[in-house]
Amino acid sequence: MDALTTFLARWQSFLIENGPDFGAALWVTIRISMVAIVCGLALGFAAELGRRICPWLRKPVACYVEFFRGTPLLIQLYLLYYGGPRIGIVLDAEPAGMLGMSLYAAAYFCEIFRAGFESIPEGQREAAHCLGIRPWRRLWRIELPQMAQIVLPPAVNQIITLIKDSAVLSIITVAELTKTATRIMNISFEIVMPLCLLALLYWVISEAVAVVCGKAEARLTRHLTR
Repeated sequence: MDALTTFLARWQSFLIENGPDFGAALWVTIRISMVAIVCGLALGFAAELGRRICPWLRKPVACYVEFFRGTPLLIQLYLLYYGGPRIGIVLDAEPAGMLGMSLYAAAYFCEIFRAGFESIPEGQREAAHCLGIRPWRRLWRIELPQMAQIVLPPAVNQIITLIKDSAVLSIITVAELTKTATRIMNISFEIVMPLCLLALLYWVISEAVAVVCGKAEARLTRHLTR
């Protein structure tokens, strides 16, 4: 009983002393992740739509996707933050992290959208063309509703992976969760509690995203389960 009391007292003291720092770092992680997710989804969809509409965009988009999917996020961030000033691109740590993660995420989302478009039977497009439905109306009313059901599960997995990958931003001095936990460990020489709290916070964020997206998926597919 004394050991449990001591353990709880240590945790209470640790949270009181370091809770505000972890709270600020949590907000930084959420903010950067949300910007990267929204920009990545928008850029990935635009890239996939562009190469489907404009044949001359296919090779540039393919090269972009292959580069960002074929190289580690760590190297991309190093090139952007530390190598950027050599060619006149000077960014603070947080904007560099947002930009790097957005470009990285867009490559994966582009491939997810490609798979979604290709899963729609070609006969539906031919039927829409025969009925005189305009391409943009066909995209909005026929293809996107079906594609959303197909791409949501892999997109959710990619979103959760992206949130966890935000830990890499610590290497360019972004004061997110992992950087804050490392700083506290170096100051206090306490290893277990910062890492446990770090893992717990990442788990809570991931579970929250999974729950919200699960509800969205259930709403999109409710007509299939009736």
